[in-house]
Amino acid sequence: MAAIAAPYARAFADVVFEAHLNAQDVQQQLDDFVAAWHVSADLREVFLDPSFPADQKVAILDKLNARLGMSVQVRNFIAVLIQHDRLNVFDDVLAEYRREMNRRLGISEVHVTSARPLETDERQGIEEKVAILTGTQVQATYHEDKSLLGGVVVRVGSTVYDGSVKGRLDRLKEQLAS
Repeated sequence: MAAIAAPYARAFADVVFEAHLNAQDVQQQLDDFVAAWHVSADLREVFLDPSFPADQKVAILDKLNARLGMSVQVRNFIAVLIQHDRLNVFDDVLAEYRREMNRRLGISEVHVTSARPLETDERQGIEEKVAILTGTQVQATYHEDKSLLGGVVVRVGSTVYDGSVKGRLDRLKEQLAS
């Protein structure tokens, strides 16, 4: 689905930059629409029904926008997805858009997995080290996996830094086997 989603995401990121829109405001507007999208099965049903004309779907979008207050650019972006019958990949488009905006803004998405919940100072330390390593701002998400036994695994893009006890034991096992 990324092949379908990426061109829409890049084009919308271009619009956001060319119009000098606040990226956080745009993201909030998209999040508001996503919330309505996920809460209302009726809305999804109408928007995803191929027998329902696109013009009527856009009219419904405009009525919804009266409540949400999206900018013209965000409204038009969603309308394009409706007209091109791409709302079925809406979540994929938004994920690609977030990645594209983060790339353009110099933000690295970092996934940290630890064996236990990390304290605030531990999280800050990890984020600071990753920021120095990547030379970018860091947007981190945290997960727990008790099978790690201890330590953390940090994934930045496709690069994995494994500082877990399980990872160390696995590497030691490989060394002893060879």
